[in-house]
Amino acid sequence: MKSKKVLFITQEINPYIDESEVSLLGRRVPQFVQERGREIRTFMPKWGLINERRSQLHEVIRLSGMNLIIDGTDHLLILKVASIPSARMQVYFIDNDDYFQKRLEACDDKGVEYPDNGERAIFYARGVLETVKKLRWVPDIIHCQGWISTIAPLLIKTCYHEEPCFRDSRIIFTPSGNDLKLLTTDQFRANILFKNMTGHELDNYPANLSIRDLYHLAMDYSEGLLLTPGNNDEELRQYSEERGIPVFGPIDITDRSNGAAVVDFIDAVWSEGKVEEPVKD
Repeated sequence: MKSKKVLFITQEINPYIDESEVSLLGRRVPQFVQERGREIRTFMPKWGLINERRSQLHEVIRLSGMNLIIDGTDHLLILKVASIPSARMQVYFIDNDDYFQKRLEACDDKGVEYPDNGERAIFYARGVLETVKKLRWVPDIIHCQGWISTIAPLLIKTCYHEEPCFRDSRIIFTPSGNDLKLLTTDQFRANILFKNMTGHELDNYPANLSIRDLYHLAMDYSEGLLLTPGNNDEELRQYSEERGIPVFGPIDITDRSNGAAVVDFIDAVWSEGKVEEPVKD
């Protein structure tokens, strides 16, 4: 059974972020999927280093304006959009004055990790999911890419599980590398609570979660792991295989001839949880 709609919750997309394996992953995989006739929605954070005028971003007023409460504080969700003409692909940007405006990605200009990266990931995940709800768009597959997306699988399978948009969605995860610490703050566990979550969802994880713990958290709520050569994480591969989660790759996403194989893996993850409808005479 083929997937029809695929949601991408990405960390970086080229050309908005300089070319790297992570930003090319964010660009090429959605393009592979769309070129094979599937409907896509693609999201990334509006990192402060993105030049809005040069990239021709504009705010989507009807999707902006929601307040997300994190750590007892209202944080305004701003939704922007731009297009990559050469790929015929539209990209939605999650923005917020506190978490993304005038701030770089995981680290500041001195290479120091932002202490609230965990909260930024929570805001990003909730921002994407609330926007998809507003769009009334129902994805079959959700591909989460990078550290900033690690909270999304947990939220989708717990407090968003009964939402019509996500009830049947299956998740594929791709890590972004192991060069970050990303130890969460003491407030992280309280901040992640939303709707019917109790806090017990994090009982099996350390008090402060490292990047490795966040990757494990993402995999515990995913149905597939897609690896690239630069992110060929052997420990995460073993972690996934021990849990019966299919692993694909490492695959070179810069090679367009690999597009069909990537889409085949996405379809395999989708069909694993679906029953084929009988063929009518």
